[in-house]
Formats: sequence, structure tokens, C-alpha cells
Amino acid sequence: MLNRRDELGQRSETVRRANLSVILRELHTRGALSRSELVARTGLTRSAIRGLIGELAASGLVSETRAAPLGTPGRPSPLVSPVPDGATVLALDIEVDSIAAAIVGPWGEIIDEIRVDRPRRHSSVGQVVADLAELADTLQPDDRSLDSRIGIGVAVVGVVRRSDGVVSMAPNLGWVDVGLRDELVRMFGDDVPIYVANEAHLGALAEARRGAAVAADHILYLSGEVGVGGGIIVDGEPFIGAAGYGGEVGHMPVNPAGLACRCGSIGCWETEAGSQSLLRRAGRVATGGRDAIDELLAEAEAGSPIALGALEETGRWIGIGLAGLVNLLDPRLVVFGGLFGRIHPFVARIVEAELDRRALAAPRRLVRIVPSKLGVEASLRGAAELAMEPLLADPARWMRPRDVDARYGVAGHRRVVA
Repeated sequence: MLNRRDELGQRSETVRRANLSVILRELHTRGALSRSELVARTGLTRSAIRGLIGELAASGLVSETRAAPLGTPGRPSPLVSPVPDGATVLALDIEVDSIAAAIVGPWGEIIDEIRVDRPRRHSSVGQVVADLAELADTLQPDDRSLDSRIGIGVAVVGVVRRSDGVVSMAPNLGWVDVGLRDELVRMFGDDVPIYVANEAHLGALAEARRGAAVAADHILYLSGEVGVGGGIIVDGEPFIGAAGYGGEVGHMPVNPAGLACRCGSIGCWETEAGSQSLLRRAGRVATGGRDAIDELLAEAEAGSPIALGALEETGRWIGIGLAGLVNLLDPRLVVFGGLFGRIHPFVARIVEAELDRRALAAPRRLVRIVPSKLGVEASLRGAAELAMEPLLADPARWMRPRDVDARYGVAGHRRVVA
């Protein structure tokens, strides 16, 4: 049984760790801030900020520099910045027709990145993981960020069980009950933790922190490519469901007389609103991929009636599905990513008209629709945010033991403390 002194010590340590998290999260989200700005944003006292910043600096996670004089009385508050390679993550992205890898530092800084297109074919998980490892090996030849790597985040176009990284179903990859995280551990090792999540969930996270949805608190992110995925932010927090399966909006049944879906159902939303349905309506090969979409959009820009008609019909189905989601979720902001973001200029009018026609008046009045700011990179950036999250939630686990006195300005390297 704990005595009162032990209870107070534990409570004080809990508060300290929470305050370190608040500070580092502000710096990660907003970039360099002065001590005065941190006081204003966190509500902590100046002395508390000074001590906590000292600890973070001693562990190599942040640095302080003198701020430029403002021409006002008094000394300007020091500027606190995340150290660019103080903590880095490897982000991986598995799409239907491309894979990508990036080394990402604090504040979402892309240190190095590569994406390669792939044919739309079903590949084994082992082959995809081997290809990702080969891609990752091309990043940062000098490996200056390897010693500071704290995790690997992976986005994948499939239904993912977060607890163990099993892809329960990825119809467009041909995967069922695939142990993706286990395969990644076999390839990359277990020196750092590996986190796997659905690409649309991570696209929503990235848009909320770095893209079109910054400062929004109720967000619906829709990523339309071969399939249609959804990511949901509620009260500023990601909603993923009980196991991580939430947001599979592409498999909402919208057309009982529709086409068979790869998931095994009939008339799913993605069979009416995905890229293959758009190409089919334009008289093109449904599996034509990104090049065929590029040609279609170029023809639409030139005024082709066939291309514009295909886009309008696809926009109508987007609006039909979205109306139900607006009624269900009451979002403030809907972000169109992937294909939806690209075709937004052509379909915005018809989507808005369908919402006017089908959505309830009260939530309809509140919602805005905007295209993604991050485009095809949204899920990759979200994978980086996923891998960075444990550090932001509890920086103390990545810091030097407290017997290193930050008051002396000890500049040390990060190491993991259990």
C-alpha cells in the first residue's frame, strides 16, 4: 500500500509527464514557438516551461535559440524548436497502384521521400513488404536519422485490426486475414515498434494536423481511388471503431441493383463512386488506372461531353452516399482526398445539389466540402503521425533519466527508457 509521500510523488510524476506531452505536441504541431507563446498556449507557468524545456533540450528533442529583437523593452523570449533529427520515423504507404516510403521528423518535416507506381495486380504480402524494404533502403544514404528512429508507421488500403496489424480484408490487393505487421517485423526487425492502420484513417489524421482540416474538430475525410475509404475525426480525436474497422464507407450499400463488389456484396458505394465506375461511364477500360484518369480529366477540361457526363454521374453518386454520412455523422468539414480531390472542381456543384436534396437541413447547413491539401501524400504523412504519436503522448519514455540535471544544459542523445 502506498503512503502519502509515494502517492504525491506518483501524482507529481504523472503531471510532469503530461506537461512534457503538452509542450512537445504544441511544438510538433505548430513548429518553433517562443517560451512566452508556450506559456499562453499551455497555461503553464514560466518557471514550469523553463524547467520542462530544459529536460527536453537535454534529451536532444528540442533546442533553444535567441529570438530576434522586437524593438520593444525587455529581452525577447527564447525560441524553442523541435530538433529536426532528434526523433524521426519511417513512414510507409501501400496503395493499390503505388507504394511509398519517407523519413519524417518533428513538425511533419519530410527528410527524404520516394514513391513508385506499380501495376494494379494482386501481390503477396511478402512481396509487397520486400519491395517496401528495398524502397526504404534508398532513403537517406548517409542514414543520419537512423539512430533517432522511434517507430515505423504503415498505411494500407484495407480493413486493419489495430491491435496486431492484421489486414482483415483488402479487396483491391487480394488480401484476406494477412498478418502485415508480423511480415514487417520479419523484414525490418523489432528494434522500434511498427504501427499499421487504414490509409483513409491516416489521411484524416494528416489533413487534421497538416492539411485542409487544421483547426476543425468534426471531420469526415473521403479518399476515392479504386475503392472509397473514410476517416472520421470527432471532437478532435480519430474515430476508428472498436477494433480499427470504423470508416469503411466504401462498402455502404447504396444501389440494390448495382454491381458486384470485390468485398462480396452488391451495390457498394465504391462500385458507383470509385475510379473504375468513372472510367466505365466514359467508355474506357475500367482498370486503366491513373493514366486513364489523367486523360479523362484533360478531356473534361477541354469540354468533352462524354468526360463531363461521366464526371457528373459519378458526382451524383458521391452526393448520394455523402448525404447519408452527413445525416449520420454531422461533420463540420468534409475533405475530398485522392481521386475525389482531383475531380472536386468538376463534381462540386452536383455533390452540393445532392446534399441539398437528400441531407437533413440542420446538418446540411453546417457542413463544408473542400479538396485535400496533401493530395496523394495524405496517407503517407498520416503514417508518420501514427508512428510519432507515442513520443508525443509520453515524451518521458524517450528521455534521459531524471538524474541528468537539465539545469546544466547537458546536450545528450535520445535513448529509450523503459
